[in-house]
Formats: sequence, structure tokens, C-alpha cells
Amino acid sequence: MGRHADAVWRVCVLYFRSHADAQDAFQDAFLKYALADQVVFNGDEHRKAWLVRVAANVCKDMLKAASRRVAPLDEADCAEHLASCDPASQPASFSSEVVDAMRSLDDPPRTPLYLSLYEGYSAPEIARMVDAPVNTVYSWIARGKRQLKEVLS
Repeated sequence: MGRHADAVWRVCVLYFRSHADAQDAFQDAFLKYALADQVVFNGDEHRKAWLVRVAANVCKDMLKAASRRVAPLDEADCAEHLASCDPASQPASFSSEVVDAMRSLDDPPRTPLYLSLYEGYSAPEIARMVDAPVNTVYSWIARGKRQLKEVLS
């Protein structure tokens, strides 16, 4: 956890505005790692890639589950929910213009672009991680950079 916590945390922050949701995803990713007895890792980079992929999948699953959840109509619950989403109440890592721009992208290209720009993986490595053709990953990265440039300009 000491070696790869930063990378997993960045993935979780990329998906969630809420600090609590990012923490939940972070913990779930490392829980899956702790319970993955049958997984054989071919070195530290493979372990990191596995954790990053699991974290992204956990975040996507949480977002899917959240979209199916019924929002509370009680005023007290709504006020509490809005306070938890208030950007001023979140850590500084949650309020970056670049992070917000990355969150606005669809997935893909969000995850492949993140893995390329922030984690330094090559397109062939990302292709193995997400089980997609290499040329598709190159397209996702190029599309993501183009969309990110549009959002930031």
C-alpha cells in the first residue's frame, strides 16, 4: 500500500468530487488486493497496473450504483448531501481545474489518458491493462487530449 497508494488515490479522485466517495473506492481497491490470493504478479509494475485498473473499475461500479440510487427528498437529507458536494469543503486535490476537466471526459478516453499522462504508461501497456487493441488506445489518448484541450481553453 505504501508504494502504490498515491497512484490509486489519484484514480479515485479523478472519478469523484466527494472526498468520502474517493476514500470508499480507495479502500475497496485495496480490500480487493488483500483478498486476491490467486493473482500472481510479475513484478511491482504489474501490481501497480492491477491496482490502478481495479480502482478504476471500483469507481465505475460505484458511479453506476449511485445513478440507480433514489435521491432523498427530505430537506435535511438534501442539505446534508449538498454540503458533502460543496467544493469548499473538499481537500485541495479535488478542486483543480485540470482534475475537473478530466472528470468531464467520458470513459474511455478518461482512464487511458490518465494512465498515459499521469502514470506514464505506454499505449501497449495500457492496451494490456484494459484489454483493448493498441491502436484503439492510441485513438482514445488522442481523442482525450483533444477533448481536454477544448475543455481547458
